[in-house]
Amino acid sequence: MKTLAKLPVTIVTGFLGSGKTTLLRHMLDNAQGRRIAVIVNEFGELGIDGEILKQCTIGCTEEEATGRVYELANGCLCCTVQEEFFPVMRELVARRGDLDHILIETSGLALPKPLVQAFQWPEIRNACTVDAVITVVDSPAVAAGTFAAFPDQVDAQRKLDPNLDHESPLHELFADQLASADLVILNKADQTSAEDLTRVRLEVAEELPPAVKIVEASNGRLPLDVLIGLGAGSEEHIDSRHSHHDHHHGEGDDDHDDHDHDAFDSISIELPQADESLLLDALTQLVVQHGILRVKGFAAIPNKPMRLLIQGVGTRFDKHFDRQWGADEARVTRLVLIGQALDAAQLEAQLRAALSV
Repeated sequence: MKTLAKLPVTIVTGFLGSGKTTLLRHMLDNAQGRRIAVIVNEFGELGIDGEILKQCTIGCTEEEATGRVYELANGCLCCTVQEEFFPVMRELVARRGDLDHILIETSGLALPKPLVQAFQWPEIRNACTVDAVITVVDSPAVAAGTFAAFPDQVDAQRKLDPNLDHESPLHELFADQLASADLVILNKADQTSAEDLTRVRLEVAEELPPAVKIVEASNGRLPLDVLIGLGAGSEEHIDSRHSHHDHHHGEGDDDHDDHDHDAFDSISIELPQADESLLLDALTQLVVQHGILRVKGFAAIPNKPMRLLIQGVGTRFDKHFDRQWGADEARVTRLVLIGQALDAAQLEAQLRAALSV
């Protein structure tokens, strides 16, 4: 019976800014009637990634769409599998007769191996299987030898994590993301020369078993049949995949319980309507001055009937008007700023001063 079949799960991993959320949006936009649940490994109490993904639930009511996205709020799947991840999966397992697939997006530094190993737990293993681990590679960054679009900011994240070897280069984290992969996407191919893309492919292939496929993409646009239905059963062989992170999370490693993410600040700011160019200029200044890793949110622009969605990684900002404001919806600007040692009052005061509000 269909309700007794194992529910396939796809895990999407990759550095900050590599295009993971864009890939998930593409998969949901092209679900072709599949009933898909999404677990978003999110920083920030506003759950911006979750809101973005909810927009892609074509043909569903808002209530139904909300029920399909599960957000883990503290930003590290690797270290919350026994706290938040397990209850979420248990709920999805109970509903697996109503689902066809689960997608999980990890945060930029949540290494996939411990998450895949969680699928060895009997209660999950009997009901779910890891269809594939997809590692999204930022091709221009690898070509440049930085491995991440904003290596200084990813490196700052890395240094805040006591479970990672702070002397190891970002290349080792990149290699660990590849070590668990069943499919590797060389993303942003349209931003990479043919010569560089060939070089990136060769470099990535050196880290992979021959059976792991490498595909190229722009904005994660790939046929859904390439992305799901791989049947890798990753939980069956993940223990044999070596990673640099292994010695930090070995059996009986008590240090895992001391993993402290308090060094990451997630600041929520609400502002009135703001001029678009002034807001983006002010946010850019904040990123430069305060080392902000990520900016997410929605802005109310005067005389515009639609809400402006803003996503920033470093000083690069993507923006577009995503939907009409609701008739009874307050037209306010809501932002989440993610970084280290952030002073909420100072950041809000600086933004208000720049916007003169």
